[in-house]
Amino acid sequence: MGDYEDSTAFLGEWGLFQLPIFILLSLSSVPSAYVGMATVFVADIPPHHCKIPHLNSSYGSLNLNLSIPPEEVRGKIILSRCHRYKEVNVSNGRFGNETESCLDGWDFSKERYISTIVTEWNLVCDDAWKAPFTVTVFFFGVLIGSFISGVISDRYGRKVIFFTAMAVRTIFSLVQAASNSWEMFCVLYFIVGMADISNYCSAFILGCEILSKSSRITFAIIGVCMSYATGYMLLPLFAYYIRNWRILLTALAIPGFLYIPTWWYIPESPRWLLSQGRAEEAEAIIRAAAKMNGVTPPEVIFKQSDCDQVLEKNDQARKVHYSWTDLLKTTNIRNITILNMIIWIVISMTYYGLSFNTPNMDGDPYLNCLIAAASEAVGYSLTWFFVRYTTRRFTLSFSLLLCGALLLLIRFIPEELNVLILTLIMTGKSGVSGAFAFVYLYATELFPTVVRNMGLGATSMASRIGSLCSPYIAYIGTYNKILPYILMGGITIITGVLSLLLPETKDEELPELISQVKPLKL
Repeated sequence: MGDYEDSTAFLGEWGLFQLPIFILLSLSSVPSAYVGMATVFVADIPPHHCKIPHLNSSYGSLNLNLSIPPEEVRGKIILSRCHRYKEVNVSNGRFGNETESCLDGWDFSKERYISTIVTEWNLVCDDAWKAPFTVTVFFFGVLIGSFISGVISDRYGRKVIFFTAMAVRTIFSLVQAASNSWEMFCVLYFIVGMADISNYCSAFILGCEILSKSSRITFAIIGVCMSYATGYMLLPLFAYYIRNWRILLTALAIPGFLYIPTWWYIPESPRWLLSQGRAEEAEAIIRAAAKMNGVTPPEVIFKQSDCDQVLEKNDQARKVHYSWTDLLKTTNIRNITILNMIIWIVISMTYYGLSFNTPNMDGDPYLNCLIAAASEAVGYSLTWFFVRYTTRRFTLSFSLLLCGALLLLIRFIPEELNVLILTLIMTGKSGVSGAFAFVYLYATELFPTVVRNMGLGATSMASRIGSLCSPYIAYIGTYNKILPYILMGGITIITGVLSLLLPETKDEELPELISQVKPLKL
């Protein structure tokens, strides 16, 4: 069988076949953004203090200064969130100087939210760790989903896993909205995380395999990433008008049902069908595509005998077994693997750390979240420009150094200059968002064909370490709003410098064998 690109070149770059697939697969990334980011609002911690039963207190009632001690948080004096004075005379409502924990629960401010999972299950004080851990559970699901989705996709097809994952994500998100305990919420969020990354990855692979070579960068950066940013921008709009976490999750899940009719418009990957020896099915898809594009296909596109040869070659290739240890086999590939894992960890930690830290920023959290999402769109657009007109090393290092430098600069900006601080944060987020979109392409070009999937799997798994840590980086911001930026900025700058060690790959042949991996630029 000849080269697939040559065999299907008669279809053209764009047509009535490619354009709907480009749009539909890109739009499937919209829910991926708000499913993971929803905890910015769903798990936010409203102002709160101990409940004082005999006062029939609601948040902000008078006379609370007599029953609740003050504490300093982020430079401000507020009522203690976890302690109250002990009553010395219950009948007269007199309080002593000794303190105790909130034995009767908490009163939460309803100024911003009707309810969150924090107010629903009192995830504060001794249970405060549960709110960021909720996000960690989601990313554990993403980690597991990254492993199993590839195996299932290779065995049963891209289309099957794409629609199955979307159905699971939609249905379990609806069930999650009806959770009656924090534990149930976390278990369901774990499943949603697995389905979310499975849907995202299968859409990405399906698009790259169906669309032509020249369209893939546009699909990956402009199509998928810009759709992700669009979903991110929709989140604060939904959250602004829906202040109840259960209704918000329901509203965010419902759009998943809109994809049911697309089963008849998105085909299976012809490349995957050919790899399974199903030449007739692959050819039927390509002939249907030719009809939609108004072109005449050749009499024979794929031969079954050629597919049989491919299957035979695949069987022979399996006999030359490559394992994860081959990513450390030689000095060159070992350096590439370790350095990529470090870069992916830091990018993921900084990206999600900035995203989840939105409620801790000064100003309106809904507007801040919307601006953060818009900054991603700017970052993706600039990355697409850099990919086309600059070197790979410059694109990655510039994005990381820009982000790190701006985050560190926040430390020296007076607190009253809120607009300037917000501008620095969002510009930095544009940089790290662009880097996040770019590293997938760069890693594909750095790892050799024989272990490319394993290389991407290893680096993707490493990135989950960063995402698992990110909610705790953001949680620090509830006590010290500058420290998260110092941590993320410093580490990102170091990583930006380290990225300059990676070899250049633009306009060069992809390495096929481990021996062809380039050394670092020392």
